[in-house]
Amino acid sequence: MSAGFAGGEPVGVGVAGGESLGGRVVRVMTHRRTGDTGPAIVELRGVARDLGAVLRFDADEVGKQRLEPGDGLELGVADDDGVALCVVLGGDGTILTALRRYAGTGVPVFGVNYGELGFLATVDRDCGAAGFALALRGEFEVMPLPGISLVDDGGRWIAINDVAIHRRPGNRVADLAYSVASDELGRVRCDGLVVATPAGSTGYNLANGGPIMAWGVTGFVVSFIAPHSLTARALVVAPGDVLTVHNRSREEPVDATVDGRPATEIPAGGTLELSFVESQASLAQLPGASFYGRLRERFGRLASG
Repeated sequence: MSAGFAGGEPVGVGVAGGESLGGRVVRVMTHRRTGDTGPAIVELRGVARDLGAVLRFDADEVGKQRLEPGDGLELGVADDDGVALCVVLGGDGTILTALRRYAGTGVPVFGVNYGELGFLATVDRDCGAAGFALALRGEFEVMPLPGISLVDDGGRWIAINDVAIHRRPGNRVADLAYSVASDELGRVRCDGLVVATPAGSTGYNLANGGPIMAWGVTGFVVSFIAPHSLTARALVVAPGDVLTVHNRSREEPVDATVDGRPATEIPAGGTLELSFVESQASLAQLPGASFYGRLRERFGRLASG
């Protein structure tokens, strides 16, 4: 039922073997620009009506899209009981929100790009009703995405893209060290560091000069934000190793965000543990999709835009 990237090509079969989602519940999530997504919701409702799928919207989506009761709609429903698929109309941030929401459940997330880059999207917005039909007919493959587990005394979080640790505005540069097992591998004065999954390696990590990791690679990468050093280098960490980040400052805490959202802090003298976890989220991909083709298409588009 799941698929991954081996040598840049997807393997495996689609959700329900490509069976239609007729009669099943589909969660719909959108980004905040309703002027873009409003007409698409109308198209999605038409496809769902033709295929017999039920669309579920929570209260925020109902208010945002100004939805009225109708056949094939479940409005104001927050729980995810019975959800077979999540269709997202938005950019990578909204898709990440959906992937975190359904992490560990096996519910695939089918993204329609209404953002800028849309690296995680399954199809672009110009696919229209044809793209929605692919989603609701189950004509896609499911690729499991790993995550990064972040643990401290305050709790545990899962990042699908990355964990960023950074100094607070107005504070001095951070003094961060990192270790694997009992071995301290480096200590750098910097603005922060990023720990990224393969899916997240094309984001903040890439902007730091870190390496791109193909989807399907197991492990995660550590890169520095504005290091005050000529020798700071990115590091790819093996999947079974636990990475510990140490805040060597004697006075100032640093903040940690998960997929761009505030999570916790490392107090002065404190530590944070991060580890690789397999198969946390399920991302829908079109049959025959390639990570390398996606890389060329998305970043080539930026270069030519």
